[in-house]
Amino acid sequence: MRGRTLSAGTALAVFAGMTVTLAAQPATASPPTATTMTRPIAAAAAALAAPDISVTNVQAHLTQFNAIATSNGGNRRAGSAGYTASLNYVKTRLQSAGYTVTEQYCSSCTYPSNNLIAEWPGGAADQVVMFGAHLDGVSAGPGINDNGTGSATLLENALVLAAQNPTMTKRVRFAWWTDEEQGLNGSRFYVNSLNATQRGYIKGYYNFDMVGSTNGGYFINRVTSTTAAPLKAYWDSLGLQPEENVEGQGRSDDYYFQQAGIPTSGYAAGASARKTSAQAAKWGGTANAAYDSCYHRSCDTTANVSATVLNRAADGVAYALWQLAVGDGTPTNDFSVSVSPTTRTVAQGASTTATVATATTSGSAQSVSLSASGAPSGVSVSFSPSSVTSGGSATVTLAASANATTGTFTITVTGTGSVTRTASLTLTVTGTGGCAGGQVIGNGGFESGSTPWTASSGVITNSSSQPARTGSYKAWLDGYGSTRTDTLSQSVTVPAGCSTYTLSFWLHIDTAETTTSTAYDRLTVQLGSTTLATYSNLNAASGYVQRSFNVASVAGQTVTLKFTGTEDSSLQTSFVIDDVTLQAS
Repeated sequence: MRGRTLSAGTALAVFAGMTVTLAAQPATASPPTATTMTRPIAAAAAALAAPDISVTNVQAHLTQFNAIATSNGGNRRAGSAGYTASLNYVKTRLQSAGYTVTEQYCSSCTYPSNNLIAEWPGGAADQVVMFGAHLDGVSAGPGINDNGTGSATLLENALVLAAQNPTMTKRVRFAWWTDEEQGLNGSRFYVNSLNATQRGYIKGYYNFDMVGSTNGGYFINRVTSTTAAPLKAYWDSLGLQPEENVEGQGRSDDYYFQQAGIPTSGYAAGASARKTSAQAAKWGGTANAAYDSCYHRSCDTTANVSATVLNRAADGVAYALWQLAVGDGTPTNDFSVSVSPTTRTVAQGASTTATVATATTSGSAQSVSLSASGAPSGVSVSFSPSSVTSGGSATVTLAASANATTGTFTITVTGTGSVTRTASLTLTVTGTGGCAGGQVIGNGGFESGSTPWTASSGVITNSSSQPARTGSYKAWLDGYGSTRTDTLSQSVTVPAGCSTYTLSFWLHIDTAETTTSTAYDRLTVQLGSTTLATYSNLNAASGYVQRSFNVASVAGQTVTLKFTGTEDSSLQTSFVIDDVTLQAS
């Protein structure tokens, strides 16, 4: 994984297309070695026909990558002898399994070298599901977690697919990218080499970057999207409660697929960001420590991989592949349930709402009845509508009576259809004694992932290019030097009965514009239907400036705080926001 994707003024170049030729499917293939780790019973039932991927076999590929680095200057950087040897290892294994593999030379890469593309015959050629991982590492070390783990996971899945040789409903294409660490250059070259028709054939691109971090988490790119549903369904079956991959937004090879309009998702286990206490409580590991303490360092060896995290990722890839592209991989109907936001606060005598979303994860859509449990005395929970067809959503209303029990409670939302699926919401009930008061913005310093914010890709980031005011994370809107709109928003419930209501945030504006009179790039701040302020490149300053507003007009309401950054076609302007608060007292 690399840092922030685009610098000011970066443009996309278009390159000549490539042709993938397919060999005849082999009549026989050797079965994979039996795994030494057994998939949990619940996961095996959920995966149905999907195979159990041997983590021992995946680790054997990592051992090979480590040995290759050791023999070639200690690394597998793009364009180096270590990278070429890694590519040849993967290519040889795929060719032996029956794949016809194409190398695509990336002439525009920082270190010109080859992407590796392999496509399994069978399934409709205009219905392609693509799985990718970057094969290169940094020059500092062998790059085993970053990203030998993603590369080895896809290699073993490709070999198992060939060995089982099932009937295919879609075409499966695997890719190993070069020059990711220098700016996602290999995958960008590939996407730009496709014409509009070829791009339209790709129904989903799944990216796997750092899937074995030793203090890892369970992160999914675009976790609530339909594309992510099979990846999430597998991890849900293990009770892992995966989260959005905020740290990886815009920093890996799914980025240019997404920019081209191709649906994307993928797994990640985390890089240099720190695990929160809440994440450590549900996933284990060490709170306030990096997910991968050897990120981009020489210690990123085979010792820097969690077999448990790696195994769950490898099996999840197989589950998704079978659900998406194998003829008999979806024998039952299934769905998922999620709640957004996952935390709500309500005062006695008031109410609050959240959205319950469902998605069809396999088979056909079905009717899902919604119910809830865990509400304290005096709090009622209702749904509108009370039943949805999977893929639809409903509004859940939590209403607290004047004498409702105060405190913090876990509300379990249950969807019942042919199976039962659940999601959780944390509800805090406060007293009415005049002013409930306090800070009503959730995660105002952006240090706890994206929740409860909704943001454009890459906005919530710990990139060192624009430092945070406090902590490591902030919200960085625009700054690309090209036509772009970024948004950042959060729904907030403002308590009634208080004397003062102050919205405050710290804003740093950095611009390459030279004008002193024309506002080319703008940041608009809205609360509910009211526009509080508009800033532009004309407000650029060397550091953070605190902006504050009296927002008493929204007392007792649930409204959306929204920042919208718009940038014209040239000369970047960055709007960097940190430490957002809305204090009622």
